[in-house]
Amino acid sequence: MIGWFRKNWSSLLWALLLSVAVWIAAVTAADPDDQRIYGRPVGIEIVGQDSGLVIVGEIPSQVEVTLRAPRSVWDRIDGQEKPIRAVVDLSGLSAGDHSVRVQVQVSENPARVVSVSPASFTVTLEPLASRVFPVGLTLNGQPATGYQAGNPSLDPLEVLVSGAESLVGQVDRARIAVNLTGTRESVNQTVDVQLLDKNNRVLRGLSINPASVLVNIPVAQQGGYRDVAVKVIVQGQVANGYLLTNLSVFPPIVTVYSTDPALVNELPGIVQTQPLELRGASEDISTRLALELPEGISVVGEQSVQVQVGIEPIISNLTLSNIQIEVVGLGDGLTAQISPLEVDVILSGPAPMLDSLLLQDIRVTVDVTDLGAGAYQLTPQVEILIANINVESVLPNTVEVVIAPAATPTP
Repeated sequence: MIGWFRKNWSSLLWALLLSVAVWIAAVTAADPDDQRIYGRPVGIEIVGQDSGLVIVGEIPSQVEVTLRAPRSVWDRIDGQEKPIRAVVDLSGLSAGDHSVRVQVQVSENPARVVSVSPASFTVTLEPLASRVFPVGLTLNGQPATGYQAGNPSLDPLEVLVSGAESLVGQVDRARIAVNLTGTRESVNQTVDVQLLDKNNRVLRGLSINPASVLVNIPVAQQGGYRDVAVKVIVQGQVANGYLLTNLSVFPPIVTVYSTDPALVNELPGIVQTQPLELRGASEDISTRLALELPEGISVVGEQSVQVQVGIEPIISNLTLSNIQIEVVGLGDGLTAQISPLEVDVILSGPAPMLDSLLLQDIRVTVDVTDLGAGAYQLTPQVEILIANINVESVLPNTVEVVIAPAATPTP
């Protein structure tokens, strides 16, 4: 037996290799390999970074990975949320510039990484630095006329700035900015802190703790000034059939002033306009009206207000009864009989237009063009010669039209 193996070992080896090749070919045919780019970007994970160092500048945040794997493995990879990791290890690296490689790990096997883009990049590490800065306040604009801002208060008064040593060294001051333009109320809000260099350019990429500051600025009205509402005085009524839909005034509140604060305080909280005449008005009005002010009191700024008045016609309905129907398009040698001969028409539209409507302004017809002898159910058509009037319905909405040859006269 041993002698037989010695004589035939090479044949057995070839048979084994052939069978393995056949098995691999069969498996490959049933589950062929695919090489393609993974469909989702893979985020880069930074590990091993010294806690006393920070990364300066921009580095890639994700990579594109090309894999080669059987289709069944691709199916499992595509079905997972994070089957691929891209890791950059910074262990043991000191301050300075370093070229690092991206290490890709695939959770499913067999899968081979064909390429990674980018495969490597340069990372700059700097020592971590921290510094405390007082917070300055910049006020933009002025409160509304007659108002004055008091002393502001900030909480906290200082912030801790941390980041790369070179960036922290560029910080000249920390500030918050508040816009007071036109304000009539005290300011109590949280404002984000900005870091500026010596050229007043905003610096980014640094950590600020806390990132925002609570600022309180009292704003009070000065003596002799007062905000009062504007009341429009209206005279007369709009034209019959029309409706007043809107009356607005701008500005709705004005600031008044007097050298004698008592005069301002005695106002009832409103000032009136000169009368607005609406008698017989049938369209929108846009005008400016002066204000009626007691002696010794004046308005700060514009001495008149803009008034907008909306006027629309009242929408009404009207029923016209027994409107005779006309036949149009009747062929030569034919006669037509209509049943019924008259219809009722219900109209809607502005009341003034309906009131002025005459019978000759409405026409009801049935069109028998190209129709031969016979009986037909036709829909009357209504024509209104006045615009903006709508036909709501016709009663009845169909009529019978009988078309017959005209009778031949007897000699």
